[in-house]
Amino acid sequence: MDFSARYVALGDSFTEGVGDPDPARPNGVRGWADRVAEQLGRNSDSFGYANLAIRGRKLRQIMAEQVDAAVALQPTLVTMYAGANDIFRPKVDIDSLMEDYDAGLAALRATGAAVVLFTGFDARSSKVFGTMRGRTAIYNELVREIADRHGATLVDYWRFGEYHDWRMWDRDRMHMSVAGHINMANRVLDVLEHERLAPEEHGMAGGGSTAVGRVGGIAALRDNAQWMREHAVPWVVRRVKGTSSGDGLSPRYPELTRL
Repeated sequence: MDFSARYVALGDSFTEGVGDPDPARPNGVRGWADRVAEQLGRNSDSFGYANLAIRGRKLRQIMAEQVDAAVALQPTLVTMYAGANDIFRPKVDIDSLMEDYDAGLAALRATGAAVVLFTGFDARSSKVFGTMRGRTAIYNELVREIADRHGATLVDYWRFGEYHDWRMWDRDRMHMSVAGHINMANRVLDVLEHERLAPEEHGMAGGGSTAVGRVGGIAALRDNAQWMREHAVPWVVRRVKGTSSGDGLSPRYPELTRL
């Protein structure tokens, strides 16, 4: 695939990098997209990377705020994941949302850029998020159809069985851990037919995982109670109030840069 010199990443917390902490970087995170950009630009002084993703953004916000900004950067490669924050709302019209998604993708493809899209994750391992499997499956089929129509490449997250290992997830059980982001970076690089991350990147170099493993008995009850207090309840409250974890945040790399 020709991804050449200008890579722009669009989306929400998944692409922003939440779950892969790095206090030295904008918004305090790194993420799979940064790791992909570092690998693509390793041997090129002219390579440029922009990351417009902001946590909490819904699909129509991403289309309205990020697509035109990406087009203006004249990208040669774009990655886009949008829709997860809509699927978990009480009510959602997926067909209507995907009409906007289709239009956004058409605008990106009109630049001549190669575009990489993602299916949603199969959350069957989660008692909470697993209830949304049906919605995600519908979303995925529409993503596949749109990708085919516009000649986009697909990263089929739905079929990545390694993410049923809780070590791939951060303590909030909503975002990938460091290990999850490293793995996703390699999955994207595979789709791009590019060399994977160097071996030293495969471990927990640069910070260590904050992922939570499976526990049993009283420890499980305590862990679940802590998760409810620290992550689940604030998440629900934000949705009731109509606020977002990304309120007040700006894109991490709004202009092309070299990491």
